[in-house]
Amino acid sequence: MSVPVAELTPQAYKTEEHPIWCPGCGDFGVLDSLYKSLAGLKIDPKDLVVISGIGCSGRTPGFIQSYGFHSLHGRVLPVALGVKIANPALCVIGVGGDGDGFAIGGGHIPHAARRNLDMAYIIMDNSTYGLTKGQYSPTSPVGYQAGSTPYGSIEQPLNPVAMLIAYGATFVGQGYSGKPRELAELISRAIQHKGFAFLNVISPCITFNNTYKVIPQKLREIPNDHDVTNRAKAFELALHTEHVQMGVFYQAQLPTFEEGVNQVVQKAQAAGQPRLDMIFAEFS
Repeated sequence: MSVPVAELTPQAYKTEEHPIWCPGCGDFGVLDSLYKSLAGLKIDPKDLVVISGIGCSGRTPGFIQSYGFHSLHGRVLPVALGVKIANPALCVIGVGGDGDGFAIGGGHIPHAARRNLDMAYIIMDNSTYGLTKGQYSPTSPVGYQAGSTPYGSIEQPLNPVAMLIAYGATFVGQGYSGKPRELAELISRAIQHKGFAFLNVISPCITFNNTYKVIPQKLREIPNDHDVTNRAKAFELALHTEHVQMGVFYQAQLPTFEEGVNQVVQKAQAAGQPRLDMIFAEFS
């Protein structure tokens, strides 16, 4: 990238690839907020890796001037783990949808959270499978009608925010794609957090689950006096789903996975354990 880091603007992070999302898709707002956040933090594109899974949001790495990896369905977090362990100096951002993250990829979330991998994971939650014609997803409300549920979904939706707090993520927040300034600030806080930062972003699907008239009436800012270090209070707040609460629910400082790996390496080196090449040499 030829642009000096000090002169980075949102435009500098745009590639020649143009998003092909449906006009009005909430993911445009998320992408725009991400551009603004990266520019505000002056993150050098050569130090940035954006990893995605499958779905409409899976195309995101192609629109950002950085290293990118469009991974398999639900495999954002294992890839991110490998990237971060290989080069802890990189800024790693995972992006995905509610289907990619909470259905086939749901088994990876608790382990990424408990390990406290230093990365930001942004879910664009539209409560539907937008890429595959609007089937119901893990966050679809009861009664959601689609091709896969013509008589309405009978399953209770997941609560992503409560789930991540329960799993032990050290940063949990929620935003809305229609509030780009506030969302950019949230993304910046998530990126700056040392540890596993999760953001659930309500991002309406204009084609299959158009909630643009519903969501704005439900938006609420998290009260200023909310103690983000109180996990029990954060969990209690997350259970109030009658409103879409925007802001940081929970934040804590704990050792990261990379720091733990480095300590193990140092202990092994101090113990004088033979290296792999030495072990292999015995059998060559």
